[in-house]
Amino acid sequence: MESPAEILPGVIFYSYLSTERKQKACFWNHHTLILQVSGQFTLETSAQTISMGAGEMLLIGKNQLGTLIKTPGDGGSYETIVISLQEDLMRKIALEEKLESGGKYTGPPNLLIPSNEFLQGYFHSIVPYARSSGASMTDEMGILKVKEGVKLLLLAMPILRSFLFDYSEPYKIDLEKFMLNNFQFNVPVEKFAQLTGRSLAGFKRDFQKKFDLPPRQWLLSKRLEAAKFLIEHKQQKPSAIYLDLGFESLSHFSHAFKKKFGLAPSELTYLEIARQV
Repeated sequence: MESPAEILPGVIFYSYLSTERKQKACFWNHHTLILQVSGQFTLETSAQTISMGAGEMLLIGKNQLGTLIKTPGDGGSYETIVISLQEDLMRKIALEEKLESGGKYTGPPNLLIPSNEFLQGYFHSIVPYARSSGASMTDEMGILKVKEGVKLLLLAMPILRSFLFDYSEPYKIDLEKFMLNNFQFNVPVEKFAQLTGRSLAGFKRDFQKKFDLPPRQWLLSKRLEAAKFLIEHKQQKPSAIYLDLGFESLSHFSHAFKKKFGLAPSELTYLEIARQV
C-alpha cells in the first residue's frame, strides 16, 4: 500500500511513515479533518503552530498555506487519517440537515477538537478501514462516515457551524501583510492571488502598486535577502535553509544567491566563520 492511500477518492486518505518528514507549501482548498492515529503531527502557518499526538483531532481551515512536520512515535510509527470536507459535500449535508451557517466565523483558522466519547468512537471506527486500504469501504459508506464526522463535530463544538458552512470566497485581504508572512512558500503566483481574494490580473496590479516590482521578482529577492540574513546573523547553513525559503534545489538557490550578492552562499558562510575566529 502506498502512502498516502486513498480510502475514498478525493475525500478520505490514510498516511503512514517510519521517518520524520517535513512538507513545505501545503495548500488546503477545503476544510480538512486530521485524525492522528500514532506519532506526532505539527502544523505551521503564518498565524499558528499546532502539534498533536495519538488520539487527537485537528480541523484545518480552507484556503491556507502551511508546513507539515510528521514525526513517528517511540514505536517508530506515524499514522494519520485525513478527511477532506469538500464544499459540494458540505452544501449537501447542510441541505439535508437544514443547517445554516449561524453567522460569520471569527475564530482561529485551525482548531484542536476537544475529545469526547462519541468522537473517540468515531475515530476508532475509521481506523480499520484505513489500515486495510479501504478495501471494505464503499463510496456510500465513506460519505456516511464523513457525514457522521461532521455531525459529531457540531455536537462537540456548535461554533463550528459558522466555520464549516461558510461558502464565501476569500475576501480581499491586506496584500502586503499576507505576502510578508508567506513569501517563503513555493507556490504559483496564481495561488497567492486566490488566497488574497484577487484575480490574477488584480493581484499583479495591486502587487506592483504596493511593492513596485512584479510578484516573481519580488519573491526571489525577498527569499534571497532572508537567506543572507540567516547565514550572516543566525549562522545557518545554506543546505539547511534553501527548502524552507521556497527554492527547489540547492544549486538553484546558490546560483540565484551569487547573481544577487556576488558570492556563493558557501563563500558567505566561510567569511562569517573567518570573522568569528
